[in-house]
Amino acid sequence: MLKNIPSLLTPDALHGLASMGHGDDVAIVDANFPATAVAARSGARLVQLAAATSPQALQAVLQLLTLDSYAPDAAWTMQVVGDAGAVPAAVAEFSALLGQAGERPAATLERFEFYARAQAAFLIVQTGEQRKYGNILLRKGVISSDAS
Repeated sequence: MLKNIPSLLTPDALHGLASMGHGDDVAIVDANFPATAVAARSGARLVQLAAATSPQALQAVLQLLTLDSYAPDAAWTMQVVGDAGAVPAAVAEFSALLGQAGERPAATLERFEFYARAQAAFLIVQTGEQRKYGNILLRKGVISSDAS
């Protein structure tokens, strides 16, 4: 048992996150997302966290992962089909969690653009989230000991 590790992160999830490098993406997706097919096509690691919601998984991941501060955006959510300005409940929770973690707000991507970017992810974490649009992509940043 390790201290200070969010308990919902399984050994597979921890290994996947620890294996990521700067610029790698992790997709935290809902139960409806075609995670198995996307991972099979792209060769991404797939980790199941069926007992967690997507916001719970995001909160746990943000405790361990620094987002990319060099890229214009380091987090993306999926736009609502037919209403790109709508903010689903899960996305509102994502925004609050990113703010609490001191991260920039997430940008939005059209549905198929989100799928395409998810296919390039290093790691896909599928949750048991049943609300629509409970999907977010994160780009890993750098942890550094120097001041610059």
